[in-house]
Amino acid sequence: MPPVQNRLRDSRGTPTVATPAIALIAAVAANGVIGIGNRLPWRLAEDLKRFRALTTGHSVIMGRKTWESLSRVLPERQNIVVTRQQGYIAPGAEVAGSFDEAVALARLPEPVFCIGGSELFSEALAQAQRLYLTEIDRDFDGDAMFPSWRADHWKEIAREARHSEEPGGFDYAYATYERTPSDD
Repeated sequence: MPPVQNRLRDSRGTPTVATPAIALIAAVAANGVIGIGNRLPWRLAEDLKRFRALTTGHSVIMGRKTWESLSRVLPERQNIVVTRQQGYIAPGAEVAGSFDEAVALARLPEPVFCIGGSELFSEALAQAQRLYLTEIDRDFDGDAMFPSWRADHWKEIAREARHSEEPGGFDYAYATYERTPSDD
């Protein structure tokens, strides 16, 4: 099956291929932390269920460290791992040398989800049309951060406030943002 991409024509009628819709999905603490030691610094079972529901049936792109932090292939998704390591083998996943190469490998319905880590989020943010963020209303210690992003380039289109019932519970919200048209 060929990659899911928009088939367009330029001004001369020549077919061109546009990049598929890209979405970033992440849980982000109030201080921007997304991880520590290749793990999540919190436990939010409901957020993991939401992640599964949103990404199932889609291509998911992740960095090597994110891949290695998983206990298995994410089922019912096309797993694509981005790494600069030549000859890297990721059983059950496809391997790409760059984010753009990974996007080109995507063959499941849009959007293509970037699921981390920090470096890949930073690269993918410029191309993303949508952000699915779990915004945690608490600071956490960590060594991986979500990239800074300009709120004036995005419009919040959905928000659902929640509270964690886990020990040491905290407030959080599922927020969805869509990129606003550029004036450039």
